[in-house]
Amino acid sequence: MRIALGLEYDGSAFAGWQAQAHAQGVQSVVEAAVARVADHPVEVVAAGRTDAGVHAAMQVVHFDTTSVRSARGWVLGTTTHLPPAVSVLWAREVPEAFHARYSALARTYRYLILNRTVRPALDHNRVCWIHAPLDHERMQAGAMHLVGEHDFSSFRAAECQSRTPMRRIYEIEVTRHGEYLEIRVMANAFLHHMVRNIAGVLIAVGTGERPVDWPREVLAARDRRQGGVTAPPGGLYLAGIRYAPALGLPSETGLPAAVGARIDATSPRQASGAREIE
Repeated sequence: MRIALGLEYDGSAFAGWQAQAHAQGVQSVVEAAVARVADHPVEVVAAGRTDAGVHAAMQVVHFDTTSVRSARGWVLGTTTHLPPAVSVLWAREVPEAFHARYSALARTYRYLILNRTVRPALDHNRVCWIHAPLDHERMQAGAMHLVGEHDFSSFRAAECQSRTPMRRIYEIEVTRHGEYLEIRVMANAFLHHMVRNIAGVLIAVGTGERPVDWPREVLAARDRRQGGVTAPPGGLYLAGIRYAPALGLPSETGLPAAVGARIDATSPRQASGAREIE
């Protein structure tokens, strides 16, 4: 049978999702933990490969097994054998044709910024710290230039291995919650460093360093050299994967409780921009 798992993890201590020969990836510890519960070797396939230092509020993986366990058994048993920075949120049996990556209709990332004079202590490695004042309304106006299907060459890393730079952004919103700003982006798929590069461009707009129309100019250039700095990985969270509703899988979750509680205690969302998924 094929099992899907929802995971959350703090990526600070990992070299990204993918298993690597000379560094620890999240994939390696998940496969080892699932294998203990299944009582046989397993290979897990993820919906997205997060980079070093990037977190997941909900990553989705699948694996095949001949072992019969309850959903509770997969969740609690696997989590027991995982390091404290990784947990299983849910488990579901899925059709054999399900694929965590290729069955995904959309993916959502959240980029979290702490905007205050003093650097973070509690949120160290979990937010991007910007001490200069940010105007989230300017950032939202600039972000709207990116909605739709475009060539995102200006927002992809040089080492990106995707065969095409074309991506479709369905939703992008910049909201302020007291001292925190959140950039939430939903797209059909993402290029390497795409969200962090978008964040870097929007931060420059928010500080007033660049005009509101600059994201449109960067997009049109189709040249990464025109795109400014890449925002640091600590503020980036894979927030969820959207699948066909018939599968009944959770599609998105909020930020981890410790960070989310501090945000939720402040102001509500103040801006939004959305497009229907076609």
